[in-house]
Amino acid sequence: MSSRTYIGLDIGTTSIKVIVAEKIRNQINVLGIGNQRSEGVSRGIIVDIDRASGAIRKAINQAEEKSGMSINDVIVGLPANQLKIEPCNGMVAIGEQSREINDNDVKKVAASAMTRNLPPEREIIDTLSDEFIVDGFDGIKDPRGMVGVRLEMRGRIITGPKTLIHNTKKAVSRAGLNVQAVIINSLAQGKTILDDGEQDFGTILLELGGGQSTASVIHDHQLKFSTIDNEGGDFISKDISVVLNTSFESAERIKRDYGKADALDASDETEFPVDVVGQSKPVRISEKYLAEIIQARLDQILDRLYKSLNDISALKLPGGVVLTGGVAALPGISALVADKFNTNVRLYFPNQMGLRHPSFATPLSLVTYCANMSETQALVRSALDNNHSNNQQHEEEESINQEPQEFDSPKESRESLSKQGKNKLKKGGDTIKKFFNNFFD
Repeated sequence: MSSRTYIGLDIGTTSIKVIVAEKIRNQINVLGIGNQRSEGVSRGIIVDIDRASGAIRKAINQAEEKSGMSINDVIVGLPANQLKIEPCNGMVAIGEQSREINDNDVKKVAASAMTRNLPPEREIIDTLSDEFIVDGFDGIKDPRGMVGVRLEMRGRIITGPKTLIHNTKKAVSRAGLNVQAVIINSLAQGKTILDDGEQDFGTILLELGGGQSTASVIHDHQLKFSTIDNEGGDFISKDISVVLNTSFESAERIKRDYGKADALDASDETEFPVDVVGQSKPVRISEKYLAEIIQARLDQILDRLYKSLNDISALKLPGGVVLTGGVAALPGISALVADKFNTNVRLYFPNQMGLRHPSFATPLSLVTYCANMSETQALVRSALDNNHSNNQQHEEEESINQEPQEFDSPKESRESLSKQGKNKLKKGGDTIKKFFNNFFD
């Protein structure tokens, strides 16, 4: 794969999307897309690896046919489920005498910043550098070529559930693909969908997807917070199916063709036919009645997200809300969110030909984010990849060298180890909670 070619893979609950793009003279050109119905995915999480890998392969085949190229390496997006963000610091000695800082020094200080004890069920997904410090001089974005004897890095690590990460990588691998990078969807979207002012002063990025809805806060050009609501467009379709006594496929079509997010904008006089189970002739339903079904579910989702955002004072940020995701295509959704959150709302649609639908925002963000990644951040990520490789090798060695007698250890020892693990987890949780509470002081 050319170094200027990027393939983004978005494994969503409703659909799996692939974008093949090329960067030429700072311009992202889309070469081909793949879009297939998801299988083995529930609420953003892969629950059946074999079925998910089959659906991924279908989407990849479609993208290969459209782009006319073979796909081996992909940039995989991860949902923000149980995401945790915390500060990290690293320091390395350059040498007894001053010398120029090089790529290897940046990797070493990034690896130093990632050294920490994590609960066994969590894994580092990403490490982000905010600044480097050379011999006490801070605010440096790229220390390479500078002279010093001590290099420090301040940044953030983002961790997630190991099961989620493993299942995603496994499904991609079984589809015959190599994971080039794993990027958190909210991070990629925040850096590519929002303009410079929105990232700087603070904005809520609201992605209304098929299986779940995600609210993320970008402030000072950083992903500060992300929360998930486990309901999305599929739940709206299920409500329509149940209330109107029609099939799920019919409900999806009705939502797409006649649905409106705000019942106040819908008409009582405009009607459309619905195929009802058990009846030979279609039943006519008003546009307003359909909108009331849709809005009832949207109100529940938005109310829960509002509470989470209001608890951290994110709704006071001047950037307001930027809305994307498949559900964002519903007419009237912007006005409904603006009324609920009492703030300005901007709807984001990709402007590339063939992608002018908010559901393509995530895969396009993945390729754009990686294509525009700085050399320094790429070096920091390479240290993360090395860390993952070492951890995997260590786990494999432990599994091979495991003695059967381990299972005969005294009960007291096992209870002691369990107690220590719980104490560490509690301590880490308290630290992260304090960190979040200070975001918007």
